Amino acid sequence: MKILIAPDSFKESLEALDVCHAIQAGFSQVFPDADYKLLPMADGGEGTSAVLSYVLGGRWKEVRVHDPLMRLISAKYLLLPDATAVIEIAQACGLHLLAVAERNPVIASSYGVGELIADALEEGVKRIIIGLGGSATNDAGLGMLMALGMTFHDSDGNKLSQGGGELANLQRLDATSFHASVLETVFEVACDVTNPLCGELGASAVFGPQKGASPQQVANLDKALSHFASVCEQHGYQNYQEIAGAGAAGGLGYALMTFYNAQLKSGFDTVAEVANLSQHIANADLVITGEGKLDAQTAMGKVAGGISLLAKANHTPVIAICGSVDGLKPAQTSQFDVVMPSIQKLDTIDNVFKNAYRNIETTAANVAAAIRLGQSMR
Repeated sequence: MKILIAPDSFKESLEALDVCHAIQAGFSQVFPDADYKLLPMADGGEGTSAVLSYVLGGRWKEVRVHDPLMRLISAKYLLLPDATAVIEIAQACGLHLLAVAERNPVIASSYGVGELIADALEEGVKRIIIGLGGSATNDAGLGMLMALGMTFHDSDGNKLSQGGGELANLQRLDATSFHASVLETVFEVACDVTNPLCGELGASAVFGPQKGASPQQVANLDKALSHFASVCEQHGYQNYQEIAGAGAAGGLGYALMTFYNAQLKSGFDTVAEVANLSQHIANADLVITGEGKLDAQTAMGKVAGGISLLAKANHTPVIAICGSVDGLKPAQTSQFDVVMPSIQKLDTIDNVFKNAYRNIETTAANVAAAIRLGQSMR
């Protein structure tokens, strides 16, 4: 039996390759002689650069940048042999960089993302692939743009501070000192969501609460982002706020389209094409995928949803092993042959994260045992 194991990372607990190993360890207890193919996947969020490195090689570069609260940290990005850089924004402004009590998208900044881009430009790259997802920010790229020389001013001419809340005070922007190489570089954005910048499905409303925003802060941030887009339009920039993906990573998708002439592509499609996923599925008897939480966003460009569609089109059975299932309707779970949560018992979130590998391994072993039982029954 040929088994393709192609999961996403489990946020805040395991990288995609670790999830692959946990699933294989569980299945091997029942099917030790199966032919396993491990293909860690990503959708533009955390783990995208690691997956592309696994497939394409290249070298990592580590640099000092500022985190969402403007503290110096070490971050890395991938340099490929063809003058391409792969930058994961979560390396610099990821939610995982903050303790739960520190999460506050009103003040969190994407400044470190701009520093990573600046370093890649100094390396002489001609193409930059940006992996969006997993951000702690809701500043529509304000900090990122500042790091590359753009300035933003309030009605008194004072420069804005960091954070999405500052966008409400914006009256004027100045691109005079914007990094000269930006417009000479091709930016491709691997985007894992289709949300617009503002509104009920926008960056603030959908992702703000998980980044620490209260209901009132969500409303204020949504107005601030809308105001930012209006000021940009007044300065002659094209209005991208309704484009799918503009709300990705707290509005970084919007900034990359507006100021970098970036092309937003499905992050899953980008990685799947590079990894030759369709061919691997065609060669498999069974596909196992998964992610930390299967929910309504699974079908919106996420790895598990994308793999299920490819597997179904190829008439290959597909199993999803996840941390938890939240609010999915029967029609949404039916895209998989089996959906199996892996959390074994009620516990603290810290213990759930700590025991993720063992929980996934146990769940995979139980799924494999059920398959073995089915094979033995008439």
